[in-house]
Amino acid sequence: MALFEKLAFYMSFQFVRYALIAGILISLCSSLFGVTLVLKRFSFIGDGLSHVAFGAMAIAAIMKLTNNMPLILAITVISAILLLRTGQRAKIKGDAAVAMISVGALAIGYLLMNVFSTSSNLSGDVCTTLFGSTSILTLKQSDVIACGVLSVVVLAVFIIFYNKIFSVTFDEDFARATGTKASLYNLLIAVVVAVIIVLAMNLVGSLLISALVIFPALSAMRVFKSFKSVTVCSAIFSVTCATLGLLISILGGTPVGSTIVAVDIVAFGVFYLIGLLRRSKA
Repeated sequence: MALFEKLAFYMSFQFVRYALIAGILISLCSSLFGVTLVLKRFSFIGDGLSHVAFGAMAIAAIMKLTNNMPLILAITVISAILLLRTGQRAKIKGDAAVAMISVGALAIGYLLMNVFSTSSNLSGDVCTTLFGSTSILTLKQSDVIACGVLSVVVLAVFIIFYNKIFSVTFDEDFARATGTKASLYNLLIAVVVAVIIVLAMNLVGSLLISALVIFPALSAMRVFKSFKSVTVCSAIFSVTCATLGLLISILGGTPVGSTIVAVDIVAFGVFYLIGLLRRSKA
């Protein structure tokens, strides 16, 4: 009873409600395109782009921008396009391109922060950027509105182009043969994922973003087989885990990003066991 009273007390604060709204929207968007990335064996694009976003954030910090979202979003989207183009070349495969851009952006970002930073706590700034911070609990109404608008755009893209995304995900060669512009839809997926990465940085930090993309999809695949079922289950899984993680973090005073990922890991273990039981009975 005391726990519910404490939860009700925290929910009376506007910043807590803002954090829950943003967390639910971000986790929902991440889960939808996470299924596509996992099936296309390009899961680490999220990891690579998150490092690019870290480098962009370092540049924004050096330029002392009060609103760094436009710059970070622009650099991350451009990098997603370059990553896709580079990964399609025969000399640089997709995984090598991700590793190259990921390591390069992370190193350059940290170097710039060391050379030009005026902060007295550089290690703390870097740590909170990489592993998440309390910024999700200090969101303004304008931040939540921006998050809501971008989330609506992401959801609209997924719903409108669902059939094309499905065909490109499962058999790209067949999709090309039937007249689908696979390169265009791959580009669309990369750009949307870049937007999701930028949104998720405030929630879990650069290094933990991949968890929001990968865990819901992999967990749903333990139990379901069809693309639609996996996508729906992944969305429910992601939203539930993000909500629980945020609530546990608020009540227990633990790091937001790490707590959400820990909940994802526990839930994945549950789904893995359910999958084993279903296969043993089959």
